[in-house]
Parts: sequence; C-alpha cells; structure tokens
Amino acid sequence: MKLELRGITKVFGPLVANDHIDLVVEPGEIHALLGENGAGKSTLMNVLYGLYDPDDGQILLDDEPVTFKGPGDAVAAGIGMVHQHFMLVPVFTVAESVALGYEPTGLGGSLKLDEARERVREISERFSFHVDPDTLIEDLPVGVQQRVEIIKALSRDAKVLILDEPTAVLTPQETDELIGIMGELKEAGTSIVFITHKLREVRAIADRITVIRRGKVVGEASPTSTETELASLMVGRSVNLSVEKTVASPGAAVLEVEGLTVIAPNGALLVDDISFQVRAGEIMCIAGVQGNGQTELAEVILGLEEADAGRLLLDGQDLLSKGVKERLRSGIGFVPEDRSTDGVIASFSIAENLVLDLYDTEPFARGISMSPARVLANAEMRTEEFDVRYTSVSDPLSTLSGGNAQKVVLAREMSRPLKLLVASQPTRGLDVGSIEFVHKRMVTERDHGTPVLIVSTELDEVLNLADRIAVMYRGRIVGIVDAAQEAGGVSRDMLGLMMAGVPMEEARAQAAEHVSILGQADLDGDGIPDALQHHGPTEQDEPADRHTLQPPGQLSGPELSAPPAPTAPTTPEEAP
Repeated sequence: MKLELRGITKVFGPLVANDHIDLVVEPGEIHALLGENGAGKSTLMNVLYGLYDPDDGQILLDDEPVTFKGPGDAVAAGIGMVHQHFMLVPVFTVAESVALGYEPTGLGGSLKLDEARERVREISERFSFHVDPDTLIEDLPVGVQQRVEIIKALSRDAKVLILDEPTAVLTPQETDELIGIMGELKEAGTSIVFITHKLREVRAIADRITVIRRGKVVGEASPTSTETELASLMVGRSVNLSVEKTVASPGAAVLEVEGLTVIAPNGALLVDDISFQVRAGEIMCIAGVQGNGQTELAEVILGLEEADAGRLLLDGQDLLSKGVKERLRSGIGFVPEDRSTDGVIASFSIAENLVLDLYDTEPFARGISMSPARVLANAEMRTEEFDVRYTSVSDPLSTLSGGNAQKVVLAREMSRPLKLLVASQPTRGLDVGSIEFVHKRMVTERDHGTPVLIVSTELDEVLNLADRIAVMYRGRIVGIVDAAQEAGGVSRDMLGLMMAGVPMEEARAQAAEHVSILGQADLDGDGIPDALQHHGPTEQDEPADRHTLQPPGQLSGPELSAPPAPTAPTTPEEAP
C-alpha cells in the first residue's frame, strides 16, 4: 500500500508541532523518519493513526484521500502502529492481548479464543516470530513483547506498519532480530515507517530517510550518508558525535557500594547484593535494559529509596544513615531519571530551580534572608552556560520545554563543588548539540577529579563516555568492563549479551564469533556519503559549546555583567 501525507499541519496552542509536512512511503519500503526528541515525529504518526485530527493537510492511501476519526478507522484502512511504550496487559496471554478490542465472538457473544490463538500461530510461523499464544505477557522478554505488538497489528491486516522508537528497550542482539523481522515484512509487501533518533540504526535499516527538525521536513538522505551528515541535518549545523577525552587516571575509590540490596514490597529483588567502587577522576557507566535495577540503585545513592541490606560509603563516611539533604550537602550531585518528579518544581521560577539545593547557603542567603540579586545573577550565568532557551529567568520553570528543563537540572547539579556526580539518563530529551555539550561537561568534571556515575540505556552514550562499564541484569551486576583493557575498544555486542544476562567472559567469546549488524557498523565506521537533498536552507545555529567551561563551584557575584537573556525560540522543543 502506498502512503502519502500532503501538507500535514498540527498545532497545539502556540506550538506548531507539524508544519505542512509532505511524506511518501512506497509499497514494501522501510522509510525512516529521523529527528530529535520533540521534532514532531510521533505527533505526525499519531495524526496518521487517527489519534489526532490534523489542522490542515491530507492523508492518501493508494492515491485516494482518507479521513480518520479515530484509531479504529486507521486500523480498518490498513494502518498499524507499535507504540514506543507497549500497549499490552501484563496478566493477559498473547492470544488475549492480540484479540483485545477486536475479539472474535460466536453465538451469544461468546469469546472464540481458539481463533485468536490460531491467528497468532499463523503470523508467528509466517515470519518466524516463535511466540506461544498461551504465554502470559508478563513472562515474556521485552523483545518478544514487541513481536506481540507487531503480531497484533498484522492480525488486523496492516499494510502500513508504524514503529515508534522500536529499539529503545532492545539489546543489540534483539535489534538484529527486529531488523530481520522488518526485512521479512518488507518482502511480504508491508510498508514500514520507522521512527527513530538513533543514527546508526537508521543507516542499517532504512531504504529512505526523511529528516524532521522543529516540525518541518528539512531534507532527505540516503542510508549511505554518514552519521555526521545525518546529525548535521537533524540539528541544522555541524556537530561532533565523538567525545574527545584522554585516558582516565583514576585515584582512590570515593564511592564504595558493598552488598547493596533493595527488596520491593512484593518481595522481588530490585537490587540484588551488588558491590562496586567509583574512583576519583573516572566515569563509570551502569548499562542495561531499562527496568533491571538501575533506577533503584541511583535512588538509593541519593536516599530516595531505602536499602534493605549493604553498605554505601562516600569518602569512607556512611551514607545510608543520612537523609537526602545531608547527602546533597556531602557533595553529591544528582541528575534524576524523571526530572518532572524529582528534578524540578514547575511552579518555581527558573532562577529558583537553579538553587533548590543551595538556597539557604552562601552566597545565596545570609542568615534567614535570601539574596535575590545573587540568585538572579547565578541564573543568568548558568542558563547562558548551558544554553537554556527562555524568555526570563523569573518565569516559572513550567514555561520551558522538556529539554530545556533538563538543562536546568544539569546546570544546577554540575555547577557546584562535587565529591560525586550521579546522572541517570542525563541526556534524555536533549538535542544532538546539547548532548555534545553535556558530554563535554561530564568529561570536564571527570578531569577535575570528580568521580562520575552515569546510568544510561543509550549504548552509544555508554561507549563514548565510560572508563569502566558495569552491566546490570535482573538486579545483579553481570560484569564490569574496563574500557582501557579492551583491545580494539569495548564491543557493543559483548555489552548487549551481558545486558541479556550472559556472563562477561562468555559474552566476549560469543561477540567475537557472532557480530551483529550494529556491531559491524562500529567496526566499519561511517560509510561514504551519498548526496543529501535539502528542501530548504540549513539553519546556522551557534554551537552548543560556544560558552567557556567554568570550573565546578565557581560563581560570579552580581557585580559581574550578566549575559543577555536568549531570545525565546519561535518553535520550542517538545518534551520527549
């Protein structure tokens, strides 16, 4: 089925999420929709799937205009969608989940589950999915749950399949399996729209690539285009995707974790007897598929989660007996996974959010009185330094986009003297240029001698930043990889196998024997660029690293001239 979008426009208040977007997906084509978080990709697909009504434009299927009043109309027309966050009921079987909403019934409305089971078996065998229709969803690995979502779409005769960030929760090996499945679907004539912000994957998967920036189509590219070229098209300026850093020279252990255990109220082991150290002057990354205990580990370190057993020491001092405020005052900087819940207070001003953990200390307060001038001066300097886009630092933080709110958290936590920096998903929701800047700041923090602990589900980020990598699986540390000791660099495939629970040495051997598609891309490097067809002029934004890096903890007083407030963007970033 041929899909065409003509001039699709979707507006939310002052935000133009989609601005007259044109897109053509040919039958049996894998068409990648590439863009940063907040570029408008998911909004566009939600319009196509009938979740949003377009404010302007047309949808055409096989050159015939169609109108969808809801997802039911889209499904009936042959559109299927696999959302980034799966729409599955954990206590349902595969067959029940596939039938949900379109239940086959017999006389008197009785449910005909045998028909649903047979449909699952038929699709599973046709595409080699290997899915048992009677297995409970909660017992399936994440990669298999994704197959169930694809089966659900295909069971409703989807001719166009939308995959929204489908690799976000997959290991490299599971991503390889997904690529194989997409190839089989393509051969069967299914058109696939592949939404992503991951450059390496889009080059390995797509037949054609359309790039969206701030709600507009800004170019088309070939899969042979380099990652640097694709990133430049996404951002509107040249960016450096590699992290420039020297080999670490770590000192003594500053953070010591011994036998740490966290037990959920239902008795499940969230963190299972783990031990490790983070040394001065090194970046240690915690890698793993989301939901394997990384979140709980980070929260225990700050005191947001209680430990049931074990020891936690900072510079030899016990942390478990201290509250959150005491730990912050001990020198811990913390970038939480969920900024809206744990990182900011939306009703407070931008300036106030930048001193949430220091508002009652010098230089921001004297006695019981705050110093508004110093709070404002700090805000002006830090927002300029971290490229926060705003109208006034006195505005509520709720006026910022999600990406800019994350920059406020980063600015606050990385702009004071630290004994330890803990960052959980530090670049989630940020554009490529801002990620480049944040990575440089973290390396700078390391080079000042600060131990840095990063929790990240983005393997590219882990591989770029880490001096050592601890991989977690089901609450335990499978192994700790020292990047400096790995000949030829750390293997993406080895980490992926460890993320699936394979012991480190066994994973190293298996990775050497079986190289994944993305692992091969690491070995090959960027390909030779193909011609990029630009649809309009490329914005020449200022580079995100234009600001001089300030040593941690350095604060200028209000007597220094503050930088002018940046102009509010015409189209702000959307929250991810």
